[in-house]
Amino acid sequence: MKKIAALAALLLAALLLPPLAFPEEYNGRVVGVSDGDTLTLLVEGNRQVKIRLAEIDAPESGQPYGKRSKQELSALAFNKQAHVKVITTDRYGRSVGRVFVGGVDVNAEMIRRGAAWVFRKYVKDVSLFALEEEARREKRGLWALSEAGKIPPWEWRKRKRGL
Repeated sequence: MKKIAALAALLLAALLLPPLAFPEEYNGRVVGVSDGDTLTLLVEGNRQVKIRLAEIDAPESGQPYGKRSKQELSALAFNKQAHVKVITTDRYGRSVGRVFVGGVDVNAEMIRRGAAWVFRKYVKDVSLFALEEEARREKRGLWALSEAGKIPPWEWRKRKRGL
């Protein structure tokens, strides 16, 4: 009987958890693109939400292909309706998630176009590696750069901090 009461209490507690304990989803219009992996979504009530695209890392703005990466994300998402499946929140307070526009997985498409790297530190969707390898093999986007220009953003940032 104690086990049943404990289980009932546990189930009741789970049902009463605040909604923020569960993954969020957003629907809205993309009203800004900061760089190749960050955008701003205008959601219900005219609230703006910063979204960091999960599992990818785009070149920094001062890095080779940085401006082009931002243009690619803009072409895919700017001023379009988007659906975001939030995975987490980063240290800057941005929602981190997968972005979908018209049925296109924008995160994966950025990799496929060669506009971003798979972010090895945070990747969970291993299918992204095949898209990156395909882009690399076909020299799409940043993969057409010289070897010196193909510095992953996490290494670029590390070098900049070291200066």
